[in-house]
Amino acid sequence: MKKRILVVEDEEKLRRVLQLQLTSAGYDVDLAGTAEEGIRIVDRADLVLTDLKLPRMDGLQFLSKVRLQNAHVPVIMMTAFGSVETAVEAMKAGATDFLLKPFGFDHLQQVVAKALEVRALRDENRQLKAELGRRYEFDNIIGRSPNMQEIFATIERVAPTRATVLLAGESGVGKDLIARAIHFHSPRRDRPLVKINCTAIPENLMESELFGYEKGAFTGANTSKPGKFEQADTGTVFLDEIGDVPAAIQVKLLRILQEREFERLGSNTTRHIDVRVVAATNRDLREALEQGAFREDLYYRLNVVPLNIPPLRERKQDIPFLANHFIHKLAPDSGSRVESITEAGMEKLVAYHWPGNVRELENVIERGLVMCTETALDAADIRLESAPRPRGNSDSHFLPDGMTLDQYEQDILKEALRRADGNKSQAARLLGLTRNALRYRLTQMGMEA
Repeated sequence: MKKRILVVEDEEKLRRVLQLQLTSAGYDVDLAGTAEEGIRIVDRADLVLTDLKLPRMDGLQFLSKVRLQNAHVPVIMMTAFGSVETAVEAMKAGATDFLLKPFGFDHLQQVVAKALEVRALRDENRQLKAELGRRYEFDNIIGRSPNMQEIFATIERVAPTRATVLLAGESGVGKDLIARAIHFHSPRRDRPLVKINCTAIPENLMESELFGYEKGAFTGANTSKPGKFEQADTGTVFLDEIGDVPAAIQVKLLRILQEREFERLGSNTTRHIDVRVVAATNRDLREALEQGAFREDLYYRLNVVPLNIPPLRERKQDIPFLANHFIHKLAPDSGSRVESITEAGMEKLVAYHWPGNVRELENVIERGLVMCTETALDAADIRLESAPRPRGNSDSHFLPDGMTLDQYEQDILKEALRRADGNKSQAARLLGLTRNALRYRLTQMGMEA
């Protein structure tokens, strides 16, 4: 489609010349002799070419009104009174470029083409960001079960804040997707989201990767380099598998969370940073606390808003919705004719125990789409792994009737102390715990430590 240019110029002769030149270049052109006339038709313009000196309302005033009415349209200022100050003032007010009269037709074409190209890139960027945002809307994180709906409600409440969130759940439950949903529903949505997989970074490189380094900090450091946290400044850092961070780095993460400051490796200069932290783990961090593998102060800094994401086997009512979602998502890319899943196929999916959770379900559906030659996935098209089902508890190993887990654990601790005649070190050995781990459990349960 032809681009439409609005020319606002009070000199009729120049206005007509510009119309002829732009029309011959392939543009549609609207003309206005005053700013007031231009405002009335600016909504249909792809670009505005306006004189700086206009009767009653000058070009800068006109520009401010254009920005209120059509915020994304590029505006090019023409002026015979050009100076650095005039250009700076126009650019500060939102002008895309300026032309100093008299100008040649070739120069006019170059400036107009460049402004339209920049607008096209910005429009594409806005569209991509909008699509990215829609990708992580709650209706794309499939979960109609009550516990997932509760998670969605928590995301809505916590996303607008800067509170640190700790996501817990097995591998494959969708922690990454929920972390992204928190970011893209927050005021930081247009700022960086930097994911850090703590298990993928070797321990000896973790400090330099997270916090950056200065030139000469170690052999091979030929230039300075910012770390992941600096890259995420004003945005969000997603710390995946936080439970695997070594103790030396835990201290520095605690400082980031408490003081919002750090130093690069090899530097004494303190840097301040504004980041929102979302962390995730598939480990039991409380158990890591008891074993001394994770700092208690860091745990409580991370655990401001805890979100426990249930495994798929605990929300099987979501499986039909997830399966259909993956069919519609993956079928076009795989060239599959599949549009649905049969009742027998769905029964097979629901009966499976899903040790790999939602990620495994997506892989199973994708494999089925590749193998299926019909328009509906049947049970025979669904190939499931023969991974052993998690062992259920027999009645002889389950809790006594009417007793909670806390009560049962308290009784065990009391019995161990009784058998050890109150000696905590001996009681800890009977339970297979360290003395500090036993003291921690006693304190948590309100028992004398």
